[in-house]
This record gives sequence, structure tokens and C-alpha cells, in this order.
Amino acid sequence: MLLEKLTGALSLSGNEKAVRNIVLEEIKGYVDEIKVDRMGNVIAVKKGTEEGTNIALVAHMDEVGLMVKGIDKNGLLKFAAVGGIDARILVSKPVIIGENKIPGVIGSKAVHMQKPDERKKALSIDDLYIDIGSKDKKETEKEIAVGDFIYFDSDFVEFGKNRIKAKSLDDRVGCAIIIDILKQPQPVTVTGIFTVQEEIGLRGAEVAANQVDVDLAIIIEGTTCSDVSEVDPHSQVTALDAGPAISIMDRTSIYNRRYIDLMIEVAKKNNIPWQYRKSSFGGNDAGRFHTAKGGTPCVSIAVPCRYIHSPVSVLSKDDYNNTQALLIKFIEKMNRFKFES
Repeated sequence: MLLEKLTGALSLSGNEKAVRNIVLEEIKGYVDEIKVDRMGNVIAVKKGTEEGTNIALVAHMDEVGLMVKGIDKNGLLKFAAVGGIDARILVSKPVIIGENKIPGVIGSKAVHMQKPDERKKALSIDDLYIDIGSKDKKETEKEIAVGDFIYFDSDFVEFGKNRIKAKSLDDRVGCAIIIDILKQPQPVTVTGIFTVQEEIGLRGAEVAANQVDVDLAIIIEGTTCSDVSEVDPHSQVTALDAGPAISIMDRTSIYNRRYIDLMIEVAKKNNIPWQYRKSSFGGNDAGRFHTAKGGTPCVSIAVPCRYIHSPVSVLSKDDYNNTQALLIKFIEKMNRFKFES
């Protein structure tokens, strides 16, 4: 399964080579032009059967993780976050470090060694370390260097009725969907854009957006899902099995209402379930595309994922398939749509 292959790749922000290689391998022979820019973004153009319209499909290749920032005398690693990570979910998680894929585990002072006031507060990253099983600093330095990337060690698993759990579903879901769409004939020209460094400030998108001229950019992502215990329904950003999530606004963008309404119209006409993404927090690559050059209208569609930005996220296969189905029908609609100049 393509999604399993993509989530298995180790590709933190600034080190997206593993995912980029999969993308290039998968789309080779299906697109008319491929470019890898200096930032490492992949820009792939698939010409449509009809001329005139060009739609960009955008997803980011990077994932959140950690980076080695020091080694103590006992050979334990101190680290920093790469992207937005809640330190409370890190304790006891297995990790993979560096190019040599050294296994390790995240640890902290044992609870029975903590003082009463320490037990009352959440652990921070400064309270944590990584143990690779070495006896001292000198031994660790034979395997690890400051600046090495640290990846979550998490397997792709299908479970329950229609669930998938894996690391980096944000945004390997978007990458997988774009790859599948590029492999199919399209009525309009589709430019697949796979960006780098989204998780640390939309950096790849800022460069990619200024290299393309498109009528509309559709950003595809994995987004937070909070249909869990002790979260009131009105506070749930998205819910599993309710369909792809369409954004109205977030921290970086207010999306073009004309295209939001059109996407909803297409979903209803084709009996595809959908939901609003009910939060203005977070952001995505649209934050750079809509302000690039003379301005590019954007819409965002997302696959809901529980436990996002953690060693393991969970999605609904129905939501994933319906997101792809809605995009395909929406692209077909664009073939007959009159864009504003």
C-alpha cells in the first residue's frame, strides 16, 4: 500500500530525501514535467486533456520529530523538537536516530525518584533524554553526533473496522492522494507540488509558490481529530468517518469562499460525506500560496487524524478514500468552471 510505504519513510523537516525519492519513483512516467528545486520541493506537471486550466495539488513531505543537541557524560542524548510536539506524549517512546538508524528509547527520571512537586507538573523536553544502550559519552559519540535527526519508531497497522495507525499521517496522506491522482488521466492540467519544511514555518511552500502559475491551489493535509472522550461535540475540530474536512480559515489563511462552496456542492451532488474543519488554529502551505506573486486562490481539504504530531496517528480509511474521491470530482468540475481574472 502506497500510504504504508510513505509513512515508513524517515523524513523530518530539512531531511525529506526518503519521501522525495518515493514520490519521484511513483510519479515517473505519469507526468509530463518533473522539477526538484533548490529547497528540495518536487513540482510535477501533468497536462490535462483540455487546455486552459491549471490546478495545483499541494502536500508537504516532512514530518515532526526531534534532533540531537547534546550528549551527557553517561552517553544519554539531549534533544530539541523539530516542529510542533507536545512533550507529554514522548516518555518511553522508541525512536530511530541518524543515518545509521540507531535504536533508542526516550526516558526520564523514574516517578519514584521524583520529588512531590515534580510529580505535579508535566514533563518538558528538558526533563527527557534518549537512551541508546551505551555506557558513556565516548561510546555514544561513535554512533551519534549533535545535529542527527531523531525519528519516531512506529509501524503501519490496519486495525478495527476501517482504521489505520501510523506515524507521519500528516502529511503522507496528502502525498499519497496526489500521487494517485497524478497516475490517472485528468481533464485539466494538474501540478502536483510536494513541499519541504512545512512543519517549521511553511518554508518550502514559500519558494514553490513563486515558481508556478495556477488558477487554484488545493492544499491536502492530515488534520487534528478530537472526537474523543471529554471533548464536547461543539469543540471537536473534526470527527472520524464523517468525511473529508473543508477549512474556512486557520492561523495562516482565510480560504476563498467561492471555491469552498463549490467543493461542498460537488460533495453533495456526488453523495460524498464531508465536514467543516471547525478550528482557526494551525495552518498549512496555503499561507504562502495565497500571497505569492499576484495572489493565488486556495482551498484546503484534510483527512481527520487522531493523535496528530505524535509517534502514532489514527485515521479512517473511509475518510481517506472519500477525500480522494471528492478531489477527483472537484477537478472534473474545474474543467467546466470559469475562473475570475
